[in-house]
Amino acid sequence: MRAARLIKMVLLLQSRPTMTAAELARELEVSERTVTRDAQALSEAGVPVYAERGRAGGYRLTGGYRTRLTGLARGEAEALFLSGVPGALREMGLEDAASAARLKVSAALLPSLRDASRTAAQRFHLDAPNWFREPRTPESLPAVADAVWDDRRITARYRRGRDEVTRELEPYGLVLKAGVWYLCARATGTTKATGIADGGLEDSASGSGASYRGYRVYRIDRFAAVAAGEERFARDDGFDLPAFWADRAEEFARSLLRSEVVVRLSARGLRALPHAVDAPAARAALEHAPAPDPDGWVTVTLPVESEEVAHGQLKGLGPEVEVLAPGTLRERFARDARRLAELYGTP
Repeated sequence: MRAARLIKMVLLLQSRPTMTAAELARELEVSERTVTRDAQALSEAGVPVYAERGRAGGYRLTGGYRTRLTGLARGEAEALFLSGVPGALREMGLEDAASAARLKVSAALLPSLRDASRTAAQRFHLDAPNWFREPRTPESLPAVADAVWDDRRITARYRRGRDEVTRELEPYGLVLKAGVWYLCARATGTTKATGIADGGLEDSASGSGASYRGYRVYRIDRFAAVAAGEERFARDDGFDLPAFWADRAEEFARSLLRSEVVVRLSARGLRALPHAVDAPAARAALEHAPAPDPDGWVTVTLPVESEEVAHGQLKGLGPEVEVLAPGTLRERFARDARRLAELYGTP
């Protein structure tokens, strides 16, 4: 266990000029005191780990030291070949580059590991789009992907509602969600802002988290035109694409829940609720759920997108849910119950 941690510490220091004790502790999932002991152990073993004190200090390797402990185990090699998504790479225009990289990695592997790409591909495949949806690659995706790789600013005409807006963007990253491509970018200027907001995840600022203020999300298939300039932008090293996307997606899901309904749930209904409604709504309701009443039922307040959506979702729980409020939704379920009684009642 410690040997693996020491190797990882050397590889981390080899990949970065300097790392603080706190950064190493976070990467290695240990305390800073353990980092200090590990650095001492490496130094005693002949690895030139040098510690600098002060605000700008940290740990670094001296003398251009490079470890040779870079061989891959079988599991690591197979995981490496799983890291690419073939369809996504093809849509971004990177299929040839990815194929060449795989060939080079295969050639560098030990003979006993050169079948790793084949064994991984035979066991796992990612099909990103939803069922019954014909995936279409946005025309502007390759140009946007090139700009993301090169940190080049782009000017994009974006369809927003019935109008178009022109944005000057710093493209930070691409996300493929359920077959739809999104661009996470920072807007640096707006030459036309007459578009009508049509809601949704796209073209919305992330309101939670000061570190992501100013960053927005755009659907690639709504770009009418994209022009990449020669000017490069200085990327913010603190921007974390997976964290930003998770934050933005959660915020979007919560923003849809504009109404509330009050329901009683049986024990079975309580267990089924997360499968019937949106995950953020189920979490919000269950976090504040009281103890069951004498009949074993629990009354909760459930955030919902609208009464219409709540009606469609809660119908799936059948007799395991009773709507208490609002009265209009309760009456909808009463009408459903009467119709069901007419269909299934005894003649």
